[in-house]
Amino acid sequence: MKFTVVVPARYSSTRLARKMLADLGGKPLVIHAADRAKESGAQEVIIATDHAEIVAVAKHYGHTAALTHAGHASGTDRIAEVAAQRNYTDDHIVVNVQGDEPLIPPTVIRSVARNLACHAIAVVSTACCRIEGAHEFTNPAIVKVVLDRDGYALYFSRAPIPYPRDAWANASAPTPHAPLPEGLPAWRHIGIYGFRAGFLRSYAQLTPSPLEKFESLEQLRMLWHGHRISVVVTTDAPPPGVDTAEDLERVRAALAVMRP
Repeated sequence: MKFTVVVPARYSSTRLARKMLADLGGKPLVIHAADRAKESGAQEVIIATDHAEIVAVAKHYGHTAALTHAGHASGTDRIAEVAAQRNYTDDHIVVNVQGDEPLIPPTVIRSVARNLACHAIAVVSTACCRIEGAHEFTNPAIVKVVLDRDGYALYFSRAPIPYPRDAWANASAPTPHAPLPEGLPAWRHIGIYGFRAGFLRSYAQLTPSPLEKFESLEQLRMLWHGHRISVVVTTDAPPPGVDTAEDLERVRAALAVMRP
């Protein structure tokens, strides 16, 4: 199986200045993500950015970089530009690994690519892991996904779905560490995507959906327009990425523990 990983790395960040170049154990944040991508067995790894400094850093660490337009609304649009630059065939698989995910397991990256390769009717693949407690399940910052019997996404939401009506009917709000009702198929969405290059070429023509606007979840545009998203369930879930200075310190501590 051949696939490409594209790591979108926008220079500006509202919550953490120059986030992609933040130091983590002697290497920039985005380089850690690209290194993980290379370990996945990808045919090629490309850091897609809007800034010459990130291009220079990528090349310094031996990674391929692509300079893309600064005005892209999303990482998907940036990846689509790279796919157009490279003139990939329609069935070429391109995996989006966010540049602020320095601890993403390479096994998850590869499984998302493999999942798309094995599901011909899907144009997109992604991943999820089980949610065990009420704190995660009710947290709007954690995106939930509901699957059909064949592992295709039915819906993504920040709300607790599927809602255990009977189990919680006569109870007050669950405590943060309360277990979920036994058997509840509660899945946390992991923000990694595999795309067919042919779909990336048409993605920009899809009009945003009202669901996407209210939930602030770009993937709902794909479902709104009738596209299938295949979801792989993994037990090798990555920790949260880096959005704030506090996140950066958490990841620094994690890397210090992992370092031999």
